[in-house]
Amino acid sequence: MSSLPSPQQLRYLVALADLGHFGRAAASCAVTQSTLSAGIIALERQLDAAILERGPSKRPVFTPLGIDLVKRARGALAALTAVVETAAAARDPLSGPLRLGIIPTIGPFLLPRLMPALRSAFPRLQLWLREDLTERLGEDLASGRLDLLLLALPVTLPDVETLRIAEDPFLVALPPGHRLAREEAVPPAALGGERLLLLEDGHCLRDHALSACGRPGASPAAGDNFAATSLHTLVQMVAGGLGVTLLPKLAVEGGVLAGTPVVVKPLAEPQGRMLGLAWRTRSPRVADFRGMAETIAHAVLDAEAKEAAGTEPPVRAKGPARRTTLPA
Repeated sequence: MSSLPSPQQLRYLVALADLGHFGRAAASCAVTQSTLSAGIIALERQLDAAILERGPSKRPVFTPLGIDLVKRARGALAALTAVVETAAAARDPLSGPLRLGIIPTIGPFLLPRLMPALRSAFPRLQLWLREDLTERLGEDLASGRLDLLLLALPVTLPDVETLRIAEDPFLVALPPGHRLAREEAVPPAALGGERLLLLEDGHCLRDHALSACGRPGASPAAGDNFAATSLHTLVQMVAGGLGVTLLPKLAVEGGVLAGTPVVVKPLAEPQGRMLGLAWRTRSPRVADFRGMAETIAHAVLDAEAKEAAGTEPPVRAKGPARRTTLPA
């Protein structure tokens, strides 16, 4: 029977793929560059396969087989980690390290009130945070680099289970003096002739905002090639009279309008995005994640929303989630 690669060899392989540099990969593994290089060469000999292309480039170039092996190495390391986590979760639930990924349209506005709540509810939990776009967080979840995601649903991620937490309503953000600023609530149809400012491609909020305005799949108008990289930039564009946008209530309550004259109004036909948790279907810590859901939901919802949503607990959905709206 052929000998199996060691976990350390697999870590070397994954680190090299992630960082694209022998020196940085070695530093991340706490070994010398020569040790990491020797480990990769030993793995190639052990497998009798070429993992890296040999050429003048100083950067590692993976063969097609090498790319496939990196993917499998990620899965193998995630499985080994799950063995340890299963034992730890059985000994002491809701304790130890937990790596949480969160999208940038939630993180800055929720974390200031979520972190104290989690520390109070789960004092033995060691929470590590990573903020990024949904696609990259999904990759990190699949590879085992993250344990849990807090994002906007629906998402299409393979082998992932999701849990709906709370509805985050949209508010219309208007420049000062805008004609719609006099309205009690803004009909979505009234936004049809407005220049709708959006986040860059890759932000799920972009698609949610277009859908709420009745423009799913719409592209910017000709010559309208500017998009914001963050909600704070989007607000400044509105304040400058460049157009209107939709903002999540969570961000407005979190202070995204601070220091600006921007006016916000509710939609006459309330719409929003669904916030939820996502984790690997076979994760050994599912009970932990469910145990955290109520605390996270309370941090998301204000007092009025808590009362309205109090009769409906979070709902599980396996595989790609479907959009669902809780009572307003």
